[in-house]
Amino acid sequence: MERICKNGASLIQGRYYLYNNLWGADTGSGSQCIWKSPCGRAHLAWGTSWNWTGPPDTIKSYASVVWGWHWGWKVDGTGLPVRLVSIRSLRTAWSFNLTLARPGGTNVAYDMSLSKNPDPGDKNPKGEVMIRLYHTGDIHPIGSRQTAATIGNTEWELWQGPHPVSAWQVYSFIRTVSTQTETLDPADFFRYLIRAGLSGSDYLLGVEAGAEVFTGKGRLGTTLYSLDLVCRHCRVKLPLSRPGVPVFLRRKYFRLPALFLCHAADNRILNMMPGTRHRNLLCPLLLSL
Repeated sequence: MERICKNGASLIQGRYYLYNNLWGADTGSGSQCIWKSPCGRAHLAWGTSWNWTGPPDTIKSYASVVWGWHWGWKVDGTGLPVRLVSIRSLRTAWSFNLTLARPGGTNVAYDMSLSKNPDPGDKNPKGEVMIRLYHTGDIHPIGSRQTAATIGNTEWELWQGPHPVSAWQVYSFIRTVSTQTETLDPADFFRYLIRAGLSGSDYLLGVEAGAEVFTGKGRLGTTLYSLDLVCRHCRVKLPLSRPGVPVFLRRKYFRLPALFLCHAADNRILNMMPGTRHRNLLCPLLLSL
């Protein structure tokens, strides 16, 4: 098990990286570590532990797994950025165990960055969408409560407001009943916001998932985490059964956009788009790129 405790340190794992982001540590005192655990062929496992004291209304850390942009690009071959209107689905599954030795304010949440610019470098994003699955303590999202929403057969509260320092818009969906196991599609939340006025031409830059900690002592152990993007008119990520193989194709090669699943052992195509010729040759070609 590889473990890091330094602020800003990271561990790359396939198309993701684990980021020990202690960005608010100077508002209190304490420490936090993050580690990666052995994972399966199609998912990621990792954990983080913390011990923070200080003002109960300031965030001390957001140790997370990052896919894509976070004030810059660390891992190539993620398939991002992509326009919101081009996303057909962004299915994700997350199963974790949260234990608190000393209660405090904690949010377990997805955090997604949006921008008009597909490559903002180290500049701030235009917007931020958070999906909070579990929270403890007397803490509230940025802004004010806007409405209740039913998305994916689950009840959520939508909060909205400007970031208090950088002024970008923050949209926070709070699950009304906390859970430690969830399967959802963030594309459903994007479509909800687009209907409410968010620009569909904005780019999704990155997706993070982690523990936003205000105070307390605890541990978050993720036993399963996966994220799969399906999009149109864009570069498509091919999810392979062999992890860590960054293979891409462009839509111009085929009549219809689709996902492929190539078995690395015998190169059989398990899921093939209609209309493609020479199917028995395609997986060896893709795996050789």
